[in-house]
Formats: sequence, C-alpha cells, structure tokens
Amino acid sequence: MTSRDLEFSTVANIFEKLESTTKRTDMVIYLIELFKKTPATVIDKVIYLMMGKLYPDWMGMPELGIGERLLIRAISIATGFSEKVVEREFKRVGDLGKAVENLKMRRRQTSLITFFGTAMEAKLTVSKVYETLDKIAKAQGPGSQDLKVKLLSGLLHDASPKEAKYIVRIVEGRLRLGVADATIMDALAIYYGRAKETRQIIEKAYNITSDLGYVAKILASEGLDALKKIRIQVGRPIRPMLAERLSSPQEILMKTGGKTLVECKYDGERAQIHKRGDEIIIFSRRLENITRQYPDVQEYARKCIKAREAIVEGEIVAIDPETGEFRPFQELMHRKRKHDIHVAVKEYPVVVLLFDLLYCDGEEYLDKPMLERHKKLKEIIEETENFKLAQHIITDNPEELEEFFLSCVEQGCEGVVAKAIHSNAIYQAGARGWLWIKYKRDYKSEMIDTVDLVVVGAFYGRGRRAGTYGALLAAAYDPETDTFKTVCKVGSGFTDEELAKMPEIFKNLIIDHKHPRVDSKMKADVWFIPEVVMEVIGAEITLSPLHTCGWGKLKPNAGLAIRFPRFIRWRPDKKPEDATTVKEIIEMYRKQLKRVG
Repeated sequence: MTSRDLEFSTVANIFEKLESTTKRTDMVIYLIELFKKTPATVIDKVIYLMMGKLYPDWMGMPELGIGERLLIRAISIATGFSEKVVEREFKRVGDLGKAVENLKMRRRQTSLITFFGTAMEAKLTVSKVYETLDKIAKAQGPGSQDLKVKLLSGLLHDASPKEAKYIVRIVEGRLRLGVADATIMDALAIYYGRAKETRQIIEKAYNITSDLGYVAKILASEGLDALKKIRIQVGRPIRPMLAERLSSPQEILMKTGGKTLVECKYDGERAQIHKRGDEIIIFSRRLENITRQYPDVQEYARKCIKAREAIVEGEIVAIDPETGEFRPFQELMHRKRKHDIHVAVKEYPVVVLLFDLLYCDGEEYLDKPMLERHKKLKEIIEETENFKLAQHIITDNPEELEEFFLSCVEQGCEGVVAKAIHSNAIYQAGARGWLWIKYKRDYKSEMIDTVDLVVVGAFYGRGRRAGTYGALLAAAYDPETDTFKTVCKVGSGFTDEELAKMPEIFKNLIIDHKHPRVDSKMKADVWFIPEVVMEVIGAEITLSPLHTCGWGKLKPNAGLAIRFPRFIRWRPDKKPEDATTVKEIIEMYRKQLKRVG
C-alpha cells in the first residue's frame, strides 16, 4: 500500500464507531478522524462506500446484483464453512454481516491454533475493496453470477472479521451507519477550512453536482478555490429547489412581496431535463436517471428545446388518451414496471409542463431572478400540446390567486405553487424556502393538507393482519438536526394488496435498533432505515406526549401528532429529506388553531 491509498481496516474501525453512536456531534468527530487519515486520491471512494454505494444514484450505473443466496455461497467459500452453517449463523444473529464476522473469528482462531499464526489475512486497501466491488457490479452475461461469487469470496477471504462484516453490509445495501449528506459536509467543512464559510461553499458545489464524493475529492486535492470554480454541467443533475406551504392567498402575497407568479401544481413526476445536442437525459426529483421510462419525452425535448445545451425543470403528467384530462401520479408507475416501454407509452401517454430554466448554452441561471429565468425559458421552448410551459398567472390580488387556485383544482391539479418575483428570487438548489410556496387544500379533512411522512418503524398486525404489519410509525423531517421525528402511527387506508406487500417493501430496510437519525419515544416492533416516504391525511393535528415532532416548541413535554391518520399513497419519487418538515407541521397546527378559533 502507498501513501495514495488507505487500509480498509481504518475505514472499518470508523464505521464501527459510527454504528455505536446516535449523537451527530460524535459522528462528525469520527468522520474528521477518518478524513485526517484519508489520502485525497481515495476520499471519494471512502465517501461512496460510507454511503453504501459505488457511484451517485444519478449515474445509473449497475448495482452489485448479489442476492442473499449468492452472498451465503460467497461467505461459505471465504470462510470454509458449509452453506448450512452460514445459514444457521445468519438465522441466529439475523444479520449476514455479523454472521460472516463470527464465522471469520471462529475460522481464524482454528487457523491460529493449527498453523501458529501463518494464516493471517492480506492487508486490504480502500482501492482494492472498491475496485473489486466495481467489477462485481459490472459483471454481466453468461457466467457473471459465478464471477461475482468468486470476486466477493476472494475479497471476504482476505478481509479481517470486522472488514468482512462491513463489506457484506455494503453489498447488501444495509450499512446502518446513520450518516447523512449533511453530517459528511459538516465534517469536511471543519477539517478543510473555516467551518461556516467552507460549509456554504461545499454545499453549493454539492447542490450543482449532486456528487459528494466528487466534491470531497476536489476539496482534498485542489482546495477550496477549486471548489468555488465548479460549474453546472449538462448530464449532472442539480439538487431541486423545494417549497414551503401556506393556507391563504393573503399570507402568500405578504411572504412573496406583494406580487407573485402562480403556477398549477400538477400531480405528476417532477423532472429535470438535460439537453446536449440530440442527447436527452431525464432525472427524477430524487436525482435518479429515468430517461428510459420516457422515450416520448426525449423526443418532445429534442424538438421543442431550441438551445444546443439546456437544463429545464417541469412536471411529467399522465393524461387520458381519450379525453386529454390529467390522470393521477400512480399511473406513471406503470412506466417503471413495463419491460416493453413502447407499449406503456401508448397506454399511459404524458404531457410535460415546464416551470423553470437552470442552464442554457453556457450560461447559469440559478442566481438570476425568477422572471428572468421564466422569460428565457419561454424564449427557448417551442410549445406544443405535449410540451409547454405550466399554466400560470402573475398577480397581486388575493381574490385572483384564489380563483386561479380553484380552477387548477378543478382541472385535477393538487393546487398551486406561488413564486416570488422580486430581484432576489433566485433558484435555491437543494433548499426549502419562502421563495416558493405551496397552496393546497383537502376539503374532506380538517387538516389543511396531506403530508409526506417517512416510515421509520412498524407494529405487527393481529387478526386479519397477522403475518404482515398492522401499522407503520411515521415521522416528519427536521432539517435543523437532520433527523426524523415521529408524528403518528398509520394503520388505515391500506388495501389488502398493499398490506400483503408491506413485508417485501421493507425487507431490506429492517434494522435491529432504532436508526440514529430517528427521534422516537415510542418503541416499534420493527425498526427501519428511514427511506420510504408515504402521503398521509388526518383529521387534525393535536398536542401529544408520545410523539417527538415539534417537541417542546409549543408546550413543555409535548410534541405534535396527527389524529386519525390515513394512508393515501406511496411516494417513491421523494427522498426522506423531501418529506414534510417539523416546521411545516407546527405551522399547520397553528393555522388549524386560528381556523377553529
């Protein structure tokens, strides 16, 4: 190993420390300790592995593709124990990572007794681990499964017990460290510069590259000035801007400076469309490459975007081919499942409604005011029936805003988004703020709106629900602490089919302890990695001694809970950090009190 690499044991030791704490301050300290030891040449690989992946999701690179059976086979070959023994140990401890660690310990003890220390493992490096996993991911075609097993078993053979545990967990996608992007950025900022200033520069670079490994490598190898020079690139998604929410036109106009651009809020899939010549790449709001699902949108974009290079944002909405009316978001899920995408294109046609411009022919538009972005967007789009600007108005009149809102709802939209149009109304990539405000209503409920919550745990079902989960523990996101705070148990609204599928949906997210980013006073029967988002409606929001959402903000020793919550739908298009925030729940509660009063 050279000074340009790092022993994987160093990484495994830090992983073990991270796994043992739930305190974010401790996590930052451990990450700084790791970054001090990590050469710039491999810091990107260390960060990817820490996040349990090999590349950013948006690259659309192949995943490792090793299921439980192949993992057991690889562990058997690496340890010398039969597959039955591996299975038995796995069943005993409930974790393949822990199982391989225990078996390696047993095998090493036997080897040491027999050979007096001759059977020591080879020193693994970060590069060796990463490159082997990369080969496993890229192995395709006949014989690829055998090659994957051979590569993995060789890696596990050379690994120490602790290293083997974390390698297996990386392969499984169940690393369980509880480290989020924000925590990694905090640690990088403290280690590489004056924390506050450096943190802002790191975050800006991350927001326009969506690649934390890449950002860390530039910072570590070229310094902060190089990071400041990073520019938008077509093909690299920009982290989307998010909106706050309010419940009246008057409040919206006050927040946006008296005059606002108001657009229909469509019930579709938010899309960031990149154009480079004839090449079109489409990213979801989760920054996943969804280009394959939308060959029709690719064609529309090629013909209608009159720029050589551009990045535009809009909503892809399913429509009824007979009437042209909007269909609900769920219809788009057929595009994900269809192998023959051209059949899906005919069965589930879409329109694209554009609402922002982020880049055009060498010029970045993030820091330009909303109206300037909107004007340029209109200039470069040749509108057609299937590819056009979102329906919008500019108004300073609350009655006109309300009337437009009602007309959008009547068309099948969720409501409207009001956008500030003053000179400082820039595009805040990766941030949620008052420059964009959602205005939605659900007339069937006392709650102002539906909310998007993260599933953090579950409770076993009884009676008809025996064998599946009876209720899910749901949480709101707190950006201030980068944690998920519980707000309700959701047990109604699920169809029998959805209930039956639940164990499969959460199978790979089960952990044997509360996740470090979850703040809960309730004890779930099963804990999950906070990953799955669902949309929920309830009767009202109440004070609660059991839930941690907004704890102590409104009353000592009380949080907020959603009363009589009901499941509406899964939101696979949303990341956990896109969920409704604690602050939003508090605001909804306050508005509800005013309404009741």
